[in-house]
Amino acid sequence: MSVFHDEVEIEDFEYDEETETYSYPCPCGDRFLITREDLENGEDVATCPSCSLIVRVIYDQEQFMCGEVVSAPTSKELVKC
Repeated sequence: MSVFHDEVEIEDFEYDEETETYSYPCPCGDRFLITREDLENGEDVATCPSCSLIVRVIYDQEQFMCGEVVSAPTSKELVKC
């Protein structure tokens, strides 16, 4: 079990569109980082690359879903088995 330095709302992070990365100031002077892809995959831990601190990111995972639609197989496709 991880010990979090803090729990931070995603709204408090800064977003860099070019790298698709969210960042938040770390007490060591660097920044906690988490990517949009991490959030889409359900990750909620932002790490600091310069020290061992981690924060838990509070966010609504549904806001980060890709919106990918997977169609159900048709009855013809099911019969082919």
